[in-house]
Amino acid sequence: MASDKVVQVTDDSFESEVKQSSVPVLIDFWASWCAPCKAIGPLVDELADEFDGQVKICKMNVDDNPVTPGQFGVRGIPTLILFKDGEEFGREVGAQPKSKLEGLLKKAL
Repeated sequence: MASDKVVQVTDDSFESEVKQSSVPVLIDFWASWCAPCKAIGPLVDELADEFDGQVKICKMNVDDNPVTPGQFGVRGIPTLILFKDGEEFGREVGAQPKSKLEGLLKKAL
């Protein structure tokens, strides 16, 4: 079940939701046709619940929002980029185990 704590981000809302966030932001670049994206979707939702209030968890559909993924050189999906203080702090490409993503988030706190 999708978490209501996950924020859907667009090219238009990226600046306010991610760059200007007061907490670290993990953004999941995904597409509806991407099987690995669907596989890690539930993990991303779990992280949103577990890190609620500490990290903002966002998703961006790359088909609907081509500008932002291009700016950050997203070539394969899923790509998860962690931003801290508006700057890229870490990146994982491909379906990753939850423990690896948790470790990335904890480093930013």
